[in-house]
Amino acid sequence: MAGWRRALPGDDADELTWLLFRQEDVIGFGQALRHLSRKAIRHRVATGRWRQVHRAVFVTHNGPVSAGQLRWIAVLSAGPSAVLGGLTAAQAGGLRGFPTAPIHLLLPATCRRDPLPPGVLTHRTTRLPEEDLLAVGQPRRTMPARSIIDAAQWAQDDDAARAVIAAGFQQRLIGGDELHRVLDRLPRIRRRRLILATAADAAGGAHSLAELDFLGLVRRAGLPEPTRQKVRYDSTGRRRYLDAYFDEWQVHVEIDGGQHLDPRQAWADMLRQNALWVDGDRVLRFPSWAVRSRPQEVVAQLRAALRAAGWPG
Repeated sequence: MAGWRRALPGDDADELTWLLFRQEDVIGFGQALRHLSRKAIRHRVATGRWRQVHRAVFVTHNGPVSAGQLRWIAVLSAGPSAVLGGLTAAQAGGLRGFPTAPIHLLLPATCRRDPLPPGVLTHRTTRLPEEDLLAVGQPRRTMPARSIIDAAQWAQDDDAARAVIAAGFQQRLIGGDELHRVLDRLPRIRRRRLILATAADAAGGAHSLAELDFLGLVRRAGLPEPTRQKVRYDSTGRRRYLDAYFDEWQVHVEIDGGQHLDPRQAWADMLRQNALWVDGDRVLRFPSWAVRSRPQEVVAQLRAALRAAGWPG
C-alpha cells in the first residue's frame, strides 16, 4: 500500500467510498454503521475484504498497512477528541529522518479512552487552543510549531530533542518566532530553556545536531563565533551553504554527517572544498562523531587554523 497512489473516486461514487478515500481505507465501526448493517460488516470481515485491526476499527483491504493508515487506526481507536501530536504530527506534515514508531496522540486531560492498539502512545494536555490545531488536513493534528515543541519535550533525551528542533528549521517546517508564540501559551513545558536556546541557534543557521554541538564547542572554548549556513557562490554561479564560516579570517568548517558515506555526495563536497581552497579559504572538515567524541582535538585544530589566519587568540 505504501507508495501506491490511490485513484480519486468517480463522480458517481457513494458516501462510503468517499469516506474511505479520505481516511486511506480505514474506518471506525460507528462510521461503518452509518452506511452498512452489522451483518454486512461481519460479512466483509469474514470474507477477507475487510480486516479488523482494533476493537472498533477496520482496514478495508487485506494488504500491508501503510504509515498513513497506522495514523488513522490510532486516531479512530482513541476517539473524536484525539489528534496526532509530537513527532507523528510533524511527520504527517512532512518531517523526514526520524523513526515513525511509536505513534503519538494528544488528548485532553479529562478525556476517557478505551485501550489502544500496540505502538500508540497518548499524552495528556490541559492546553490545546484552536491556533495549535491544523485547520485543514486529516486526520486532525497539531500545527508544525506545536508538533515540534511537543516532540522535543517528549523526546527520550536532550540530544533527541535538539535534533528534532534543528530538523524542523532545516526542513523549513517552522521558522521565525513560531516556537516562541507556542511556548508563550505553554508555561509549564518540559525543556523550555533547551528548546529556546536550540531554536535560536537553529534559526541562526545551525541545521543539524552536529552543527549545534560544534557551536557549543566554539562557545565553551572562547573562540570567535562563526556565521552559520553562510551563502557562497561557486564558479558556476550555484548557491552553496557553508556549515560554519569565520568571515574575518576566511576559515571554513564543514561538519560531515552520514550523507558523506554516499560517494557522489562526498565528491560534490570535495569539489566545493577545492573551490574554496582555490579562493584562499582555509577549510577544516570534522566528522560529526569527532565533534562529540574528540572535542579537544577539534578545538585544537580550529584554534590553530584561526591563529594561522591572523586571529590574535
